[in-house]
Amino acid sequence: MSETVLPKDDVEPVLAKPEPLPDPAYKEPSNRRSSNGLAILALLLGAAGVAVGGWSVWQLRAMQAGHQEQLGQLQDIGSQTQALKQSEQQIAVRLAQLPPAEELEDRRRLVTQLQGDQQRLSQRVETVLGASRKDWRLAEAEHLLRLASLRLSALQDVNSAAALVQGADEILREQDDPGAFAAREQLAKSLTALRSVDQPDRTGLFLQLAAVREQVAQLNELAPEYKDKGDSLFGLTDGSEDSYWAKWWDKISQFVRIDFHADKNIRPLLAGQSLTQVRLALSLAIEQAQWAALNGQGPVYEKA
Repeated sequence: MSETVLPKDDVEPVLAKPEPLPDPAYKEPSNRRSSNGLAILALLLGAAGVAVGGWSVWQLRAMQAGHQEQLGQLQDIGSQTQALKQSEQQIAVRLAQLPPAEELEDRRRLVTQLQGDQQRLSQRVETVLGASRKDWRLAEAEHLLRLASLRLSALQDVNSAAALVQGADEILREQDDPGAFAAREQLAKSLTALRSVDQPDRTGLFLQLAAVREQVAQLNELAPEYKDKGDSLFGLTDGSEDSYWAKWWDKISQFVRIDFHADKNIRPLLAGQSLTQVRLALSLAIEQAQWAALNGQGPVYEKA
């Protein structure tokens, strides 16, 4: 490579005319505007980035929530599927335990046959009992009449006898048999007679006699007392109360009594044994009266 040596005069630089420098005061506003625009652009880009990031995070969380919900639904579906499988297995086991269709049909036919036989048997029983039921009711009415007669004769219970006769009449009325007209007529007469009987208060009479019997047990012996029914001999005097004879006679009359009816029967006092016998006799008489009152024995009651 060769070098060309230029002359010194030629090497010296030629001073060019200096160009005018720009005014610093004129260039400063332009630089500030450009820097502000860049800052605003950077802020906008940052805000856009933050918004895009937030939206991305929200979308991610929404997707996660939807995914969790889908997982829960899938688990529920799995549980339901498992329950359906278990139910299907149980139904299959029950179906396996059921008898076959032929056996079920045979059983149905047997039940139908038994029902028909039962209906025919019921009809036969009704036919047999229909004829004898009337006789049974008549026998029941006869039994009621016998009970009424027994109650009336043995216990003198008019009310019970009337109720029994009324029951027998009801049975004859239900039979609706014209042949029972005469029997119902007699029953009506008996009911009228029973209802016309005067019913004394036997229970009250029995209790009254019981109270009298208790009083008999409390009887005590009483000492004799003199009862002056006449005038004293003071009437034989001259009537002067101040006389000495009247005063003396009043004192003596308190200790001495003159009986002008000595010929009458004087009964002795009852001894202790005799008083006990009287109590016993009265108690027995009252018991007899109580029995007669309960049994309706008028003559026995009057005698007691």
